[in-house]
Amino acid sequence: MLEAESWVAIAFLCFLGLLVYLGAHRKIIDAIDRRQARIKSELEQARRLREEAQSLLGEFERKAREAETEAQAIIAGAKAEAERLAAEAKTRAEDFVARRTKMAETKIAQAEAQAAADAAVAAAEKILAATAKGKVAEDLLTRGIAEVKQKFN
Repeated sequence: MLEAESWVAIAFLCFLGLLVYLGAHRKIIDAIDRRQARIKSELEQARRLREEAQSLLGEFERKAREAETEAQAIIAGAKAEAERLAAEAKTRAEDFVARRTKMAETKIAQAEAQAAADAAVAAAEKILAATAKGKVAEDLLTRGIAEVKQKFN
């Protein structure tokens, strides 16, 4: 009769026939197709996420460059403003010192003129007192003092 190996081969072929009859091969193919579709979907999603990440990275790099440029512009503007304010402060200080110096010189000149006038009045008073006597001397002296004071006041 048939040997044991032949019976194993016949049993195996019957088993394969039963699997084909029950549609096991379709179920296996469908499972493989579903797995292939799921893997394909995951790969597509990963590709989209990668592209989106690259896009966001590019946008953030662009924004960082713009922010850096804007910061440099702000710093340059602040430096220019600081230099302008320093120059303006220096000019104001120089003007202030010049005005104060001129005012002091004017006050000194006025004081000198007042001192000279006072000395002239005193000298005139002494001369008139020595040369003119009586009522005439007093009238001359009073009038002269009033005139000198009017000129310097």
